[in-house]
Amino acid sequence: MKKRIISSILILAMITAMAGCRMPKKHVETTPSDLPRPIEHTSETEPPETEETLPPYHCVNPKFEDLSAEEICALLTLEEKASQMMQGANYEMPLEEMQQNCYGSVLSHYPQWPAAPQDEWMEVSNRYQDAALLSDVRIPYIYANDCVHGVLEARGSVIFPHNINVGAANDTALTFELGMLTGSDMLHCGMRWSFSPCVASAQDPRWGRTYESYSSDETLVSSLATAYAKGLIEQGIIACPKHFVADGYVLFGTGEDDRLIDRGDAQLTDEQLAKCLQVYKDLIDAGVQSIMLSHSSVNGVKMHENAELISKLRNDLGFTGVILSDWDSIHNCSGGSDKENIILCVNAGIDMFMEAENYELSRDLIVEAVHEGSIPMERIDEAVTRIIQMKIDCGAFEDPFFENTVPFYDWNSEHAHEVARKLAAESMVPLVLPEDGPITLAEGMKVFALGPALDDSGVLCGGWTYLWQGGTDEDAGGAKWCSEGPTILEALEASAAEIGFEIVTDPEEMENCDVILLCVGETPYAEWYGDTEDLSITGELALPGNQEAIETIAEYKDQFSEKKKSQSIPVITLIVAGRNVIISDYVDDWNEVVMCYLPGSEGGNAVADILTGAAEFYGRLPMPYYSSVEQIGANEETIEELGEYWLPVGFSAAEPEVPDDGEISDDAQDTDE
Repeated sequence: MKKRIISSILILAMITAMAGCRMPKKHVETTPSDLPRPIEHTSETEPPETEETLPPYHCVNPKFEDLSAEEICALLTLEEKASQMMQGANYEMPLEEMQQNCYGSVLSHYPQWPAAPQDEWMEVSNRYQDAALLSDVRIPYIYANDCVHGVLEARGSVIFPHNINVGAANDTALTFELGMLTGSDMLHCGMRWSFSPCVASAQDPRWGRTYESYSSDETLVSSLATAYAKGLIEQGIIACPKHFVADGYVLFGTGEDDRLIDRGDAQLTDEQLAKCLQVYKDLIDAGVQSIMLSHSSVNGVKMHENAELISKLRNDLGFTGVILSDWDSIHNCSGGSDKENIILCVNAGIDMFMEAENYELSRDLIVEAVHEGSIPMERIDEAVTRIIQMKIDCGAFEDPFFENTVPFYDWNSEHAHEVARKLAAESMVPLVLPEDGPITLAEGMKVFALGPALDDSGVLCGGWTYLWQGGTDEDAGGAKWCSEGPTILEALEASAAEIGFEIVTDPEEMENCDVILLCVGETPYAEWYGDTEDLSITGELALPGNQEAIETIAEYKDQFSEKKKSQSIPVITLIVAGRNVIISDYVDDWNEVVMCYLPGSEGGNAVADILTGAAEFYGRLPMPYYSSVEQIGANEETIEELGEYWLPVGFSAAEPEVPDDGEISDDAQDTDE
């Protein structure tokens, strides 16, 4: 354990030491003497390396040339095969362990803010490849990352709108381009495998992963996920739809351990299951190379050991690629020990195991179980052949150090910013509008702006931004959490200077203004940290300051009788949140309400485009909007008891014309390519 801690510190030190360096045009060769060594290794206990003792030049093992994946697998020992089935976390896997065991994959994680820049990620990726190709087996590994709205752990990456925004925009051409841009940026960082798209169809907005869903409607999910996956694949990226299957149907109160809903049980009808399976069938037909299983259960059976449904994925849906476990999830299966769980999961059909810390233990348990006859060797060969085939197909054997790989777009390209801005603007959903149409900020106006979402870049981006849980500008110590775009306030001030209106933030001047702009939202969160009981815009996950800002408006409006409220200053409310938060107690005081969801680093500009009329409203609700948590799950049978929910899927208070999808620049791609 001491050895692992020391080595982990060393690899983080390596990342820090590389800050500010430019990536070399050609790969810089390294030898074992360049790799981090545990401090306890000294010249007294370990002889110095010389030219004579260095392993051969690090390249893919030449004996694999012109061999099929099945033939390569046949040349490996059981231990080498089991190592290929492991995916460890970069902060837990020292480079020397990769050199010793040649593990199949490493998943990415950066433990602190600010994130490492693109060139450092490429260097880290290549260091691991050095180590893998200095091993005895010399099979290239693959670096993987949760690139769910851009390369979220790389400083300087455009942070795109989250999936719920993509669902609200429902623009397949732009979604394909989003996949292309994300894939291109991944290649700049030395990453070939993206744990995306998330194809959950969230049914209960109290779930903390709601914003990772395109929609509650599987038809919409399938259309957008397929477009995005095609964009990734076009760039040579391994797409990995997740989480198989029906994680969006988990029931409130069934969450794993002490979670409210996340990783819970989806109690499905045959019809619901068929809808979820169809999404995966469409993605398989589109050519996805891997699929990740869900932490959750279906009808009481954990998906990681659900041999019946994994068999459907193979036999009924025709999937021939790699099935991946989710983060350490095998340890929550029904077995009485880690060994029993690994046996259950391998035999159920999992090919590769995302074992952040336990990759060595899990590898050894597989070897043990095969020797004992608990896991058939045929199952191991099947899994490893698929893994090697995936590596061949993505170019890892041919170009392990990305020396001949040319991303389609430049890093942090202007086109990426354009796509992010247009997609964010298209995703803005008008929930309430004045009778005479949207309020447009124009020359000569004075606009009083308030609320905690007004001037915070991290809030616009939400969770999975640089860190797992994301962060606010306050978390950044007064700096901007995301410096790749302006806050709402910054963008509006730029528009004000151009158009000729004025932004006012002094409360004493509020009643002298022409329009009031209220900006409220949720704190950033990810997974079960976003599970909530109340779902309120002033509840447990509301931004500090929401309540005060809302009360400021209420107190102002209370000065007017119902008959004279029309004479009060109109209020535009912007909601920056990962789901349809409950606002029923406050909405009557607001003249215009815009759901912004989590629009990303260009979200501030997108808001300014909408409010100044530079862009028209286009977005529609991708999920139902409830007036109370009691209405969640309402259907035709329960509508009288629970009450009709506020707004249905597809609602918009505006009636926009369909834009020319994806018309941003001459090189915009079409989904049919």
